Amino acid sequence: MAAPIRLISRLTLVTGGGSGIGRAVSQRLASEGASVVIADISEDSANETVGRLQSDLKGQSHMAAAVDVSSKESVTKLLTRIQTRYFQPPSVCVNSAGVTQDDFLLSMEEEKFDRVIQVNLKGSFLVTQAVAQALVACGASKGSIITLGSIVGKVGNLGQVNYAASKAGVEGLTRTAAKELSRFGIRCNCVLPGFITTPMTDEVPEKVLVKMKSLVPLGRMGEPAEVADVCAFLASDDSRYITGASIEVTGGLFMG
Repeated sequence: MAAPIRLISRLTLVTGGGSGIGRAVSQRLASEGASVVIADISEDSANETVGRLQSDLKGQSHMAAAVDVSSKESVTKLLTRIQTRYFQPPSVCVNSAGVTQDDFLLSMEEEKFDRVIQVNLKGSFLVTQAVAQALVACGASKGSIITLGSIVGKVGNLGQVNYAASKAGVEGLTRTAAKELSRFGIRCNCVLPGFITTPMTDEVPEKVLVKMKSLVPLGRMGEPAEVADVCAFLASDDSRYITGASIEVTGGLFMG
């Protein structure tokens, strides 16, 4: 079944769009008619994603850009570059950039903790702030900012004290942003993936994957496209009365 065309003439920004969930989100938004700016720490990866995007709808124009979301200067340059090319800020933003640096609490080095917080939490703050400031400054009447959290932020996970803390923080950030930005017509929501097949999970031993699948009521890992479907819904006017929400895409993992 063909994707609906709900995002015609929308300019969208996807951070972390060079791979995994970010790439799937970029492809889905493009398939619905959006022009997509793919921003990634690796400009080569961002360009590879652009090469895969659908551009057969009138007015679509995609762009790749390098960004370090943990750097305010880098994020500011990105927004300036976008507005210089398109003469407007993105009305849809998906914060998908993220890293993991796993270790147990008793042995985790401070640098590992700091790096994950800087990218996942501070990065989401910097991008959300920059996009919201640009939308308010130009007098836009609506916008949708979507941040990728994780079910791990709700329930914790062995060896991921930094990641769990960053993703719990992302939820709090999103809810507060939703309250503050609603008067400007900007909606903010959080998507919480569970066990999703991505380049990150390629490194997980097979016996661990089998154990993970056994915990999921639907009995399988999720696909990046299934997370992208939810992001596209939240980007569109179909979700116009939804803000401050956290939507789990987990196959039923840890429900209740």
